[in-house]
Amino acid sequence: MIEIEKKFMVLNDSFKAAAFTQNHIAQGYLSSVPERTVRVRIKGEKSYLTIKGLTNDTGMSRFEWEKEIPVNEAKKLLLLCEKGIIDKTRFEIKVGNHIFEVDEFHGENQGLIIAEIELDSETETFEKPNWLGAEVTNDKRYYNSYLSNHPYKNW
Repeated sequence: MIEIEKKFMVLNDSFKAAAFTQNHIAQGYLSSVPERTVRVRIKGEKSYLTIKGLTNDTGMSRFEWEKEIPVNEAKKLLLLCEKGIIDKTRFEIKVGNHIFEVDEFHGENQGLIIAEIELDSETETFEKPNWLGAEVTNDKRYYNSYLSNHPYKNW
């Protein structure tokens, strides 16, 4: 139940041609404090309740618990969330042995495109596609919980 991931800026939209899935995501936070982030997410036709713990010093690893919940319940929970619902499209792209999840943000975070890759260890190597930009793993400004309260358009 430990999530290990790296985050990167995306240089351009050439990743879209290689995407094998694309889903709209709406997500909100019942709690956005770093010690226990509680997220409600509707992704396509499925919904999830996720609890994440505090990120370690590298910014790569943290506890994560997630359960699928009915969409109608997720819609009701979104009404209880803190202000700043995240609206984005997620593209999944296979690169080598890994899958990158690329989020193109809409609304108040329009213009921001972030790629994430989940790893089995913090030292695991992976192929970097040409559209991958600077790493922002340990920059809390790029956490969705931060973006919900501090939109990219206001930076």
